[in-house]
Amino acid sequence: MRITKSLIVALFCLMTAACSWFEDLQEYPDVPEQQLYQEAMKAMEEVNYDLAIEKLQLLEARYPFGRFSEQTQLELIYAYFKNYEPEAARAAADRFIRLHPNHDNIDYAYYLKGLTAFEQDISWITQYLPIDETQRDPGAALDSFESFSTLVNRYPESQYAPDSYKRMVYLKNRLAAYEVHVARYYIQREAFVAAANRGRYVIENMQETPAVPDALAVMIEAYTHLGQQDLAADTQSVLSQNYPEYQYTPVYKGEKTLFDAATFDLFSDNKEPPVTTPVRMSQGAPEPDRSMFSKLTFGVFDDEDEK
Repeated sequence: MRITKSLIVALFCLMTAACSWFEDLQEYPDVPEQQLYQEAMKAMEEVNYDLAIEKLQLLEARYPFGRFSEQTQLELIYAYFKNYEPEAARAAADRFIRLHPNHDNIDYAYYLKGLTAFEQDISWITQYLPIDETQRDPGAALDSFESFSTLVNRYPESQYAPDSYKRMVYLKNRLAAYEVHVARYYIQREAFVAAANRGRYVIENMQETPAVPDALAVMIEAYTHLGQQDLAADTQSVLSQNYPEYQYTPVYKGEKTLFDAATFDLFSDNKEPPVTTPVRMSQGAPEPDRSMFSKLTFGVFDDEDEK
């Protein structure tokens, strides 16, 4: 009796597996390599990237050493990129670069890898919302810059080099601004040595970026608090000679009392809020003093003239 039950169970499992095998064969019939590649390219032209990825993956699996294998791997990078799959696109690009370091289109792989990280850094949130990108994690921006830098340095004659260089300029400005933002954060936390090092890093490695005067100003403030008056004076001389109209509002506001920290500086005598970007040239009249009632109500009941 037990043997009969075991045979029935084994037969049932075998039939189920056989059905699944036949379903797979029906779902993926034996399609010639060229036809499968043409179907994948047609799906790409029709902007059906899901289907294109499926066809390209099947083509690579069935014909790993076919005449379309290398081109299939390149097309997969592009399909992942257009289908908003950045991790898969970068992995496919790294795989292609590792397997075909001397390929004629290796520059295209580097370009797609950098472009994927570039688009990931500039998300739709930053495009439509007023978010300061210099305060965001620059990981994707740094990856993008490294890929474009490799492309420009190794393949300067590539057709993708000019666009890569333009994107590198933008990314370099972005990374320099982030370094200044971190330095200002360190000053607020009284980490003056770290702030000075961040500012010096911008000066030494990111020259000709708009963040250079901000970095010099951060270094001046950090050196002043460290008691390094000679370094502060030398840096101030450089800032004054190269940016004579630059004005800077110090970041460090001194030690806060327990009451100021608990009330988020709402009742502090210091009217100037902590800034994350330097004040360059003064514009307009200064903001008038607010009453205690205005502070408590966050200005909701202020008159229009006062606003």
